[in-house]
Amino acid sequence: MHRRPVAVLPATFAALAAIMINLARLVTGKRPEQGLQQQVIAALRTIYDPELPVNIYDLGLVYALDVHADGRVDIRMTLTAPGCPVAQTFPTQVEQTVAEVKGVTSAHVEIVWDPPWDQSRMTEAARLQLGLV
Repeated sequence: MHRRPVAVLPATFAALAAIMINLARLVTGKRPEQGLQQQVIAALRTIYDPELPVNIYDLGLVYALDVHADGRVDIRMTLTAPGCPVAQTFPTQVEQTVAEVKGVTSAHVEIVWDPPWDQSRMTEAARLQLGLV
């Protein structure tokens, strides 16, 4: 017995693919901005504290990261010390780095001092990198 090849119309295939993507989002609970959040975190990990050889995300300087569906990114972060020499310029550097991420429409950084940063906010990887473990 010979089988005939089944022809799938491109429009039908595209519609089926869209349904599968939406179904996967429903099952995993992921929204598009969650993927963007991971990209923003990756960008934050490229920015290093000027006094310590650790990126600002793993150092625990980022207190809040809000990625909105329209691509706006709001970051609440601190610095290791209020007298940090880059306190005036660092927020702009973070905003510019995050704004370069594809899908980000705007980035805003707010520096906060409460609660004060301490070593407990660092990831395990950061502690290892600094020889604290």
